[in-house]
Amino acid sequence: MKVVLDPIDRVSEVVFGVLMAMTFIGAVNVAEAGHGEMRKVLIAALGCNVAWGLTDGIMYVVAALTERSRARMLGEAPRDTPRVHLDDLRGALGVLLLVTLSTFPLVVPFLVFHDLERALLGSRLVALATLFLGGWLLASYAGGNRWLAGTGMAAVGAVLVGALMALGG
Repeated sequence: MKVVLDPIDRVSEVVFGVLMAMTFIGAVNVAEAGHGEMRKVLIAALGCNVAWGLTDGIMYVVAALTERSRARMLGEAPRDTPRVHLDDLRGALGVLLLVTLSTFPLVVPFLVFHDLERALLGSRLVALATLFLGGWLLASYAGGNRWLAGTGMAAVGAVLVGALMALGG
């Protein structure tokens, strides 16, 4: 079976999902309420990533159609009307799954720790580790410095966490 999403697309979608989940989970600190409120925020984080995954998946299909239309206009493809292919739908589904599933590791600390501060710390550490791994994998694919890329990606996440905390999240 042909691979629909290349390694850059796959890692990028996970990184986007982690960054979005981090912003929602940061709101848990703002809620600073009981277990019921925390649950609502975590469900909102998952809902946000599902919505983003759907949006991003649709844009994946739109980009594929746009590329086919452009190729047709330039005479590089047949003159028939560009259509959605099965691989486009598989790619869109892949995007949706990657963005959605990337939320779950960040939620696990809230299921393990009942103390909000520990859960937030655990979630942030999982997010930073995931971002480090994303940078590492991208550098491996591109032939770059894995440690530098992993550290750089984790630094982006740390800056985001710092900004969230400064804004009360």
